[in-house]
Amino acid sequence: MHFLDISQLTAEQILEIFELTDQLRYRSPEPLLEGKTMILFFPDTSLRTRISFEKGIRDLGGAYITFPPEALDKKESPGDMIRYLENWGDGIIARHPDMSKLEALSSHASIPVINAMTSHNHPCEILADLYALRSIRDNYRELTYTFVGPAGNISRSWMEAAKALNLSFNHVCTAGKEMGTDTPNYKYHTSLDSILPESDVILTDSLPVTCLTQEYLGAYQITLERMKSAKPDAILNPCPPFFRNEEVSEDAIASPYFAGFGFKKSLIYLQQAILIYCLSR
Repeated sequence: MHFLDISQLTAEQILEIFELTDQLRYRSPEPLLEGKTMILFFPDTSLRTRISFEKGIRDLGGAYITFPPEALDKKESPGDMIRYLENWGDGIIARHPDMSKLEALSSHASIPVINAMTSHNHPCEILADLYALRSIRDNYRELTYTFVGPAGNISRSWMEAAKALNLSFNHVCTAGKEMGTDTPNYKYHTSLDSILPESDVILTDSLPVTCLTQEYLGAYQITLERMKSAKPDAILNPCPPFFRNEEVSEDAIASPYFAGFGFKKSLIYLQQAILIYCLSR
């Protein structure tokens, strides 16, 4: 089984991955990947996703070989490339800007191809966030999620997760930046202050240069004062790397609303669960 996009998963499959994550998180590590070698494609600049995949594989007794993502940009066809790699690898984990590269590999592969991030989406990251929310809020599927910022890979994966799990999902940004979907879970707004009072989880991503204006930040920056207008016990979950006083203010990050750096700790267990889940199918 491949793992390329949350939209390819059912709610039942996501919940199965979460249950498997529980087992990996709360039990002593077992050599579930002993004898398995994963082939990774990661840039040197990747921190959290790469570290958690490499450590996660090693902790389960597996091995990995890491290449730069540019190795996938050869003239060689993806079908020929993957058929050779299958001789020595049990799975592919790739971080590459071009989603079509991963789709081309998976269409010819008999081993799992796992998406570690593209410019289109970031499925591992968002499922890990949902799992972390599930760990602290039993009613996580009943909360209202509000993403603030232009459409991009993070917001797109949140939208797909909302559709799969039937979550209430708001998208707030300047006019013309909506994601263009007809799913009833997705609601687009241009006014942040009017939507915050009904929001439980505030989500952001780093901003493009075009949004770093006083006008934009004045209308959409998540500040402590704005967090106070959200629902009681609201959570601020900025996607790293976040930049203080850009998409989020310094005082918002210093407040109890911030989900915290430990919020990402379960990323390693969720990614291990995805590996085991895909390999077993």
